Amino acid sequence: MTVIVTLLTDFGSSDGYVAEVKGSILRLAPDAVLVDVSHDVTPGDVAGAAYVLGRTWTAFPEGTVHVAVVDPGVGTGRRALAAEAGGHGFVAPDNGVLSRVLEGRKARVIALAVPADASPVFHGRDVFAPVAARLARGESLDSLGTEIGDPVSLPAPRLERRGGDLVGEVEHVDRFGTLVTSLPGRGVADGAVVRVGAHVLVLRRTFGDVPPGDAVAFVGSGGAVEIAVREGRADAALGAARGVEVRATARSGGTA
Repeated sequence: MTVIVTLLTDFGSSDGYVAEVKGSILRLAPDAVLVDVSHDVTPGDVAGAAYVLGRTWTAFPEGTVHVAVVDPGVGTGRRALAAEAGGHGFVAPDNGVLSRVLEGRKARVIALAVPADASPVFHGRDVFAPVAARLARGESLDSLGTEIGDPVSLPAPRLERRGGDLVGEVEHVDRFGTLVTSLPGRGVADGAVVRVGAHVLVLRRTFGDVPPGDAVAFVGSGGAVEIAVREGRADAALGAARGVEVRATARSGGTA
């Protein structure tokens, strides 16, 4: 059976690192279909990788194996993991990159043994890729290592109700400079006032609802409130980055 294996790394595309990872997988699972999610995660940005993985993995069919390697602690005492959740397999370092997948979801997590001949600076090729191939070939999670109950978890994005407002934060800044917030669109009133820093916006439907150069808040394709500047960058124009507080008028009866 053909199995999809997705790849999410901070390796970039100017070197051959991604090719080496793919070769390691295909040597053991030549029928695997490899899908590049992204290799342009900011180097070492575990939280950014966790967001991207958390948003994308459910777009794939059950049985897909996801490899996420953003690993500033490679070669140290941090554990290497394999996991099963929602009918999918995952392989990643134990640094929180699986946080958005595992939180609030029934899952099994295995600590992997690191082969003695693995390069201490390239576990993506020598540890995670071979394990992904074994999962793609149908090997059981139990055959890969020892089950654990304490994988590293990043703090959940801020979201609380304060009076008539939902208060959250910028969770992600995409390549267009759009601010993706932790505010769920379903919890925000139509025409809500959205505040980020000193900037006050009205929730609109899409970018075209404001003139070029103006900031606009809207419910993005992932279901969260986002803030953009039409034909510009919201992060630069609004001076906002990940972690900045955002608040919006709560929908009547909505919950945080």
